[in-house]
Amino acid sequence: MNVELSQDLLLNQYQEKLVTADDAVKIVKSGDWIQYGEFAMQPKELDVALARRVNELEDVKIRCITMTMIPEVVKVDPERKHFHLNDWHFSAFSRAMHDKDLCSYIPFAYHESRKLTEEFVDIDVAFVLTTPMDANGYFNLGTSNSITPYVVEKAKKVVVEVNTSVPVCLGSLGESIHISQVDYVVESVKNEKMPILETPPPTDIDRKIAVRVMEMMEDGCCLQLGIGAMPNVVGAMIADSDLKDLGVHTEMLVDSFVDMHESGRITGKMKTIDKGKMVYTFAMGTDKLYNFMHNNPVCASYPVHYTNDPFVISRNDKVFGINNAIEVDLYSQVASESSGFRQISGTGGQMDFIYGAFRSKGGKGLICMSSTATLKDGSVVSRIRPTLSPGTIVTVPRTLNHYVVTEYGVATMKGRTVWQRAEELINIAHPDFRDELIKEADKMHLWRKTNKDDL
Repeated sequence: MNVELSQDLLLNQYQEKLVTADDAVKIVKSGDWIQYGEFAMQPKELDVALARRVNELEDVKIRCITMTMIPEVVKVDPERKHFHLNDWHFSAFSRAMHDKDLCSYIPFAYHESRKLTEEFVDIDVAFVLTTPMDANGYFNLGTSNSITPYVVEKAKKVVVEVNTSVPVCLGSLGESIHISQVDYVVESVKNEKMPILETPPPTDIDRKIAVRVMEMMEDGCCLQLGIGAMPNVVGAMIADSDLKDLGVHTEMLVDSFVDMHESGRITGKMKTIDKGKMVYTFAMGTDKLYNFMHNNPVCASYPVHYTNDPFVISRNDKVFGINNAIEVDLYSQVASESSGFRQISGTGGQMDFIYGAFRSKGGKGLICMSSTATLKDGSVVSRIRPTLSPGTIVTVPRTLNHYVVTEYGVATMKGRTVWQRAEELINIAHPDFRDELIKEADKMHLWRKTNKDDL
């Protein structure tokens, strides 16, 4: 078959499957499970069209990962009689909806997503945002590979919403969908730009923590950065440093990786696997990031069962994972996803990378946080607590916790007794709270009388 004939067949398939958003959502039935795209790749016009069917449908359950908008299906159904939204990992939008009982959380370990999708969930219809189809019949998944390849395989029906603003993100596995896998194609009318993730400006404490982190870093480290101001500060400091030949194997690609690459800090030449590649499973940031990723072969998109598998992560040496937390208790349990009964984010890949970094030769898994938090009423509390706040969920169990970093220092958890962990954590707590923490540690039988001599 010659090339022109092959392309004619692809275009014929495309035209046969091309419909309006209103026509595409007619395949949704009451009781269906619908999967929206992930992170920055959530469908806009299919969501609007589905919302227009609100009075025709009942008990339509929608799954997503990290909403970057308030969906129209939620706006038109504030009592959740018709649509029921569920999120694997909360964003600020998800939290706001959850606080009004408009969004539910789904617990999961991110690296287990393939098996979970294949064996434990139903997907009747998948709505996936993509680039336009290329000459070979492929729609690129843009900035979110993650679980979408598994979703496409599992869904009974697949609808792609084509948006010309989506960058073409090259990869090594699962980064595209072929026209043969698609039931309907919807061409976006508005072609809305990619959502912008602005991180808050760093505080002086963020900078102090970042300095502690930089003191632990070496040439040839393989980086994973979480979301937030402090990891971005670390990225900026690395860009301005003289560190050499850093690599990237991360869950999330953010703007600071662009700065580190353009400054020459990232070469990937010391990586054991995917040498020279910046490996990630999803990306969120500003246009700087999206423009950098477009058709850039240095970026390698993979599904999350690869990027987040601790055994894959550990195949690179000196894996350096940097993540945030909300609280750590004196048992060294880490809470990064909820505060009391309020869901803040999700487990995500934090546990995956803490474990993977520990398994890596020379690796370090860091839990970084300010020593205190200021509440809405203006009161200041310690983030290092005797026990976690009631209802708070453990994200990283004490058995996996590696290092905890605050502006006051670095606490090592691995190989430490319970009383040594308590001592190390109290050493990096804010000085105003240390005496009270010692008293509580003594009540909990986590304190040796000789410890105080070292404080």
